[in-house]
Amino acid sequence: MPLTTSSITPCLWFDDRLEEAAAFYTALFPRSSVGTMTRYGDAGPGEPGSVMAGEFTLDGLTFRAINGGPMFAFTEAVSFAISCADQAEVDHYWDKLLAGGGEESMCGWLKDRFGLSWQVVPVRLFELLSDPDPARASAAQAAMLRMRRIVVADLEGAADAAGARP
Repeated sequence: MPLTTSSITPCLWFDDRLEEAAAFYTALFPRSSVGTMTRYGDAGPGEPGSVMAGEFTLDGLTFRAINGGPMFAFTEAVSFAISCADQAEVDHYWDKLLAGGGEESMCGWLKDRFGLSWQVVPVRLFELLSDPDPARASAAQAAMLRMRRIVVADLEGAADAAGARP
């Protein structure tokens, strides 16, 4: 039986901040909402009333998550990429995801305050990396490799300095 898009749902493991993370993410992305939060009862193992598991939707994509404790942490091996239309959108997501204890990395990557990795990338980067002029594409790539937050004007400047603009 072939799978459909709706049959695969990302599931995230938080230590104990699922409810806080769901509220943070759903306030940040359009078309987002917090769904059902399942709470521990008297049977445990968590404190009665605390969140055990839940669902939330980010920009139309449903996520499941659990408060599983400290045994596992997020790593950069899994990240969520945000394709941004322009620099204003890059700046918006970059600043908001770093707020409250996030950590910058290189090439448009960051970790938010929950330790989840994100790639905040302008669509223009992919256009420049695919430029038919290899010198322009290479210059844009070299510029990107030196950046933390991707800056479209700097990518375009590097590409333009390296070759004739199409």
